Amino acid sequence: MTIFHLGRKATHKFGAVRSERDGIKFDSKAEANYYDVLKLSAQAGDLVGLMRQPVFYLPGGTRYVADFLCFWADGRVDARDVKGMETAEFKVKWREVQAAYPFMTFVMVKRSGKSWKEEA
Repeated sequence: MTIFHLGRKATHKFGAVRSERDGIKFDSKAEANYYDVLKLSAQAGDLVGLMRQPVFYLPGGTRYVADFLCFWADGRVDARDVKGMETAEFKVKWREVQAAYPFMTFVMVKRSGKSWKEEA
């Protein structure tokens, strides 16, 4: 399928700018910047494994795709989602995934000034 844009560049509906790090394409600058934070954690030895775009299947045939699945040196495993804007659809899926996977920790990550705010 060919997509034509009449004289203007296609943009994301929430203004997110696609970015690339280490040959990996990210949906937003925020996600790419948080990837940099996770890389620093890996270099420090705190993060021992990282998976991108893990899929969690939900009741009713829907699915939730997190941004990262993090494996920490102390044995913790958590799914992280970098958010700039929370849509109504995201809020519903966020509640559903937490209910469907009670043994898993889900962390929402937001930019807070020059640092990051993590909410479980």
